[in-house]
Amino acid sequence: MRFKTWAWGLSVATMALLTACGGGGGDGGSADVRLLNASISYSALDMAVGTDQKTVNTGIAYAKAGEYASVKTSDSGTYIQNSTVGSTLSSTTPTLSSGSKYTLIAYGTTGNVRTTLLQENQDKPDAGKSKFLILNLAPDAGALDIYETSTTVTTLDDAAIVASGIASGGGSGYASLKSGTFRFVVTGAGDKNDVRLTIPSLVLPDAGVSTLILTGSNGGVLVNGMQLIQQGDVTNYANTTARVRLVSGLPSGNSISGSVATTPLLTTASSPAIGNYVQVPAGSQAVAVSVNGATVSSSNGTFTAGNDYTMLVYGNAASPTLNLLSDDNKLPTSSTNAKIHLINGLSNSNASLNLNVNFAAYASNVAPGTSSTPVQIAAASGVLLTVTSSSSSSTLFQAPDNTNITANNIYTVFLLGDGNGTVFGSLRRER
Repeated sequence: MRFKTWAWGLSVATMALLTACGGGGGDGGSADVRLLNASISYSALDMAVGTDQKTVNTGIAYAKAGEYASVKTSDSGTYIQNSTVGSTLSSTTPTLSSGSKYTLIAYGTTGNVRTTLLQENQDKPDAGKSKFLILNLAPDAGALDIYETSTTVTTLDDAAIVASGIASGGGSGYASLKSGTFRFVVTGAGDKNDVRLTIPSLVLPDAGVSTLILTGSNGGVLVNGMQLIQQGDVTNYANTTARVRLVSGLPSGNSISGSVATTPLLTTASSPAIGNYVQVPAGSQAVAVSVNGATVSSSNGTFTAGNDYTMLVYGNAASPTLNLLSDDNKLPTSSTNAKIHLINGLSNSNASLNLNVNFAAYASNVAPGTSSTPVQIAAASGVLLTVTSSSSSSTLFQAPDNTNITANNIYTVFLLGDGNGTVFGSLRRER
């Protein structure tokens, strides 16, 4: 598909969507501003403006936009507030042009709400064409590629790439595309197999202007989408999948197979085993897990869209236990830190575990079949990483002496196998 791009500075991160920051001031007139709630962590947000913090948009639900409100260009302080308790989550003082219309987009997660301002002044294209902007406002997803196909295509083999390598906080520039209804697929940058979101049917308005806003998920890797028509409505394109992996903590000599909604996770894998994340449909789905050919589970599990999960099998191989653990793979809030947590998958053991890095505790008393809460840790080289038992002074696992904890990465420490015999430990970088 051939398209051209209108250069509008091109780097949204650099220019902050034309007007997202600055000293205010303006020209003494007023502009029209509305709030778009793109933060999955908040079911409703308010927007207040001016020195007196007058509330002009109230109770704006996720993937919804409020009504335009007049804001003085000389008093443009803007505050995003939690609708429930009224606390201010983010504030900015944008430079506004008198007579212009803007949408202030609030995005991010709990404790880390950000804003960016979209100026809605693009000239309409000719009939049969549509101007289309893509914004990556998913703070934890990394750089993204976006492909376009017809609605009847199910692969990306010959797909047109609309934008590539859009960094978090960045945008594509306005592209001139053919109007109509198309399928859009979002992937990790440079990897067509790393699908983060599929929109089966999105309408590019004829002689119209719209923006696809990519937002974060609770798992951190998958993304959600919403299309904002210039000076118009919002259409929500929520992710309909979750990511799941199967991990076996059973002693060696046992084999494990498992699937969710008929999607294989592991097939006759030798325990202990750590499977890769696989996308499955969200909602109540059939879970089938077997050990040595005997069924462990054939019931349904509930998977929330956008979340990441570990299905952990551990215990006595003759009657193992299956636990569904929720994984937090959102990036650390500081780019100089990493995140780390411990999964205790030891079998035939009641011992709780402790995770220590350079003699500091990062997880304590993690019971079998559970995981610790991910915590941030300073990046460092040649760390001493150990896992010890709460019931004894013995070290069950020690990472190699040259182990490095790299900034802006996520790590999981697995303890698997026979807790009363051979213990298998693994430090895995998730992303």
